[in-house]
Amino acid sequence: MNRLFVVKKPLFISSNNFLNRVKRRYGVKKGGFSGTLDPFAKGTLIVAFGQYTKLFNYLKKTPKVYRATIFLGADSETMDIEKISKVTPLNRFDNSQIEEVVESFKGKIKQIPPKYSAKKIDGVRAYKLARDNLDIEMKEIEVEVYDIRVTNYSHPFLSIEAEVSEGTYIRSLGVDIAHKLGVDGALTYLERVREGEFIYENEKSLNPLNYLNVEKNFYLGDTQNLSLGRKLKKEEIDLIIELYKEKMELRKIARSLGIALSTVQYHIKKTKNL
Repeated sequence: MNRLFVVKKPLFISSNNFLNRVKRRYGVKKGGFSGTLDPFAKGTLIVAFGQYTKLFNYLKKTPKVYRATIFLGADSETMDIEKISKVTPLNRFDNSQIEEVVESFKGKIKQIPPKYSAKKIDGVRAYKLARDNLDIEMKEIEVEVYDIRVTNYSHPFLSIEAEVSEGTYIRSLGVDIAHKLGVDGALTYLERVREGEFIYENEKSLNPLNYLNVEKNFYLGDTQNLSLGRKLKKEEIDLIIELYKEKMELRKIARSLGIALSTVQYHIKKTKNL
């Protein structure tokens, strides 16, 4: 079965375990997902079966939209509610200060991924190393926050919605917001609302062609080739194959732009006649 669709992962289950549930429900063996969600998180998860699992790298998956709640004053090794070690009582912040600090994270920012994350270090997931109490150093990365806003502030809980680039860690973002306020912080809630063009619609089957991240195509050849359905001659095909092997730009035209072979042939002839 070849199928592309979006599921909604519930709280407190790993993405892998939830995928196994979905595969059993559909009666398939080959399946995968794109964009790991922490067990603590819920929300949209792109799933593919069969040959469609090869398309993940070519899908429109950005920007991503998340909703999160930060527990101001809470300190956690995992940056969420799993390992809160202490909670410091705090006075309420002014709403204007909260808004100013949250909005200051809009744009390109640097952040350090959580140690308890799926990011790989020398081929091993960071969370596996962290759970073995190994001393690991997470390297700083650059990400982009396209938009971010406060959705609610009921002290000490601060809720935000953020539209971010791929690879952004919302737990790190939440902790960094708390640190900029001068306090500890940990997430108590995390939901992925959208991944680029993908939203949850009751696991509706999606046409991959509508979600591929390719540039708009233009046809610049002889329109009669389309209207009359003219077949390419053997020598034309031989010429295309020959040049295809020699020049990578033809491969880019054929595969990335998806224009007709007659268009490629037209431009080759035109170039030769110059």
